[in-house]
Amino acid sequence: MRRRLAALALGIVALTSGCGLVSSSGTFHDADIPGPASPLEGVKLVVTSKSFTEGVLLGKITAEYLSAAGADVIDLTGAPGSASSRQAQLNGDADVLWEYTGTAWVNYHNKTESISDPQALWHKVHDIEKADYNLEWLPPAKFNDTYGFAASKPTAQRLAVKTLSDVAKLPVADRTFCVDDEFFSRSDGFVPMLQKYGIPYNDPNGVPSNNVTRMDAGVVYTSTAKSEPCNFGMVYTTDGRIKNLDLVVLTDDQRFFLPYSGSAVVRAAVIEAHPEVRVFLANISERLTDDVMQDLNGKVDISGEDPADVAHDWLQQHGLICSPLHGQPEIC
Repeated sequence: MRRRLAALALGIVALTSGCGLVSSSGTFHDADIPGPASPLEGVKLVVTSKSFTEGVLLGKITAEYLSAAGADVIDLTGAPGSASSRQAQLNGDADVLWEYTGTAWVNYHNKTESISDPQALWHKVHDIEKADYNLEWLPPAKFNDTYGFAASKPTAQRLAVKTLSDVAKLPVADRTFCVDDEFFSRSDGFVPMLQKYGIPYNDPNGVPSNNVTRMDAGVVYTSTAKSEPCNFGMVYTTDGRIKNLDLVVLTDDQRFFLPYSGSAVVRAAVIEAHPEVRVFLANISERLTDDVMQDLNGKVDISGEDPADVAHDWLQQHGLICSPLHGQPEIC
């Protein structure tokens, strides 16, 4: 094995003392890519991520895979909040970070134009980020961690709903919703969504106010699974609880919700010096879908597995790495 567990804590502290960035654990598994080559041998890369489960998983997958390809990787996954990992990359203290197109569009660039096409939004974000910050947004993965509405499988079957337009056709009494306060109050959230689908909020012929229950985001999922007190609950479309609770996500057929496509973001200087990094990140992106992310998130949030273990198993399952198995010789 030519790669060791990630960088020492002292190295991490020294690198990040200026921006306050810290690592979730600073470790990922030892592995190699199939074959004898080490195409990234000698390339030094710092991989960071935000602190929520999906961000950490994407960071761990990236750190281990790039290390397996020969790079000297420092793992700074799990940076608290979104600002520290973003700022580290802007400062040049981190090289690779997974981001979301919707986050960049709304939060980083304060855009209010709603763009429903994922590729069109990615292109706009890509061009702004390259021009303003010299960051390269690589083509997005096939998952979209955006808002959505779900129902329990029995409720979806009983009401014969597959899309949000189907919900709009139901009797008023069946249009019951569970949402959290933040989504209820967003300018691109619940109230304008109902308007888009022709069932305005606080309207006796749309969605009366007593048809809506506001609660903590975590409780929304269990309440939706029980169909009590609501038939439909707000979800994040890659959340592991969707599969665990056997929820059915309804299609946003009017394309109201802004896409939040996951994209690996790399400092342009790194891509220019080491264009092969683009290929390795594409190998990851092309395999990630909503269904895959629900599975991976669920392994951490529901089954309690370590993100580094989940990342390692996924990479090995897809043949992107090889490593010793249960103390046996390495299999590539």
